[in-house]
Amino acid sequence: MILESASQLPYFPKRIISVVPSQTELLHYLGLEAETIGITKFCVRPTEWFRKKHRIGGTKTIDVNRIRELQPDLIIANKEENVQEQVLLLARDFNVWVTDVKDLESALGMISDIGKLTNKGNAAQRLLKEIEERFLSIGNLANRNRKLRTAYLIWRTPYMVAGVDTYISNMLQFAGLTNAFSNKTRYPEITIADLKNEQCELILLSSEPYPFKQNHISELQERLPGTKIMLVDGEMFSWYGSRLLEVPGYLKRMMSFNS
Repeated sequence: MILESASQLPYFPKRIISVVPSQTELLHYLGLEAETIGITKFCVRPTEWFRKKHRIGGTKTIDVNRIRELQPDLIIANKEENVQEQVLLLARDFNVWVTDVKDLESALGMISDIGKLTNKGNAAQRLLKEIEERFLSIGNLANRNRKLRTAYLIWRTPYMVAGVDTYISNMLQFAGLTNAFSNKTRYPEITIADLKNEQCELILLSSEPYPFKQNHISELQERLPGTKIMLVDGEMFSWYGSRLLEVPGYLKRMMSFNS
């Protein structure tokens, strides 16, 4: 079944499958080595888990039969990263916890919930405290007077950007940037003309899901000569969980060019 609250699970799980890379990383941080038995092929952090844990397909191509073989007592999924039909199919036979992370606040709530579910509440609370302190330390970035109009590209051919209602957009705010596509939701397709029309001053090319490289900067710069374009670590903008410890420092370094 789809769990609505941590209290619905009458025991602490001993056989966990994570179908979300950033939440797999969180399970490792919380010390759930023995309990976590299965991960996706995209759960590349930590590397030792990627090498030795059972693989159960991709985030959107879950191998349901493989999961049935592993007989988990808890599956941790995400509303955006996983396919609803697959999650509902799994929920017929297994307990499934579905997270919904849209911003820093909901990411912190997710960490707290998973801590409660897995008997790692104290470790989760320590993590939350450290994350909150680190984000407070970069408050000057979000409060800067000059907020560059920014497009965060996640895909090429066609170009796609992060819209206003995304976790990525919330991270842009913490960097002291304005999402130039705040009039769009989710991950819309856009054109070079759209980048010009929205008067983008900064374009960020993410390392994932499309692996933008230096040659893509050159490609865009020819058509947008007055716009600053840079590569960014996509995991810092879209992986929630324990990765949030690293995000404030990364944003501060990234924005140093504009200080």
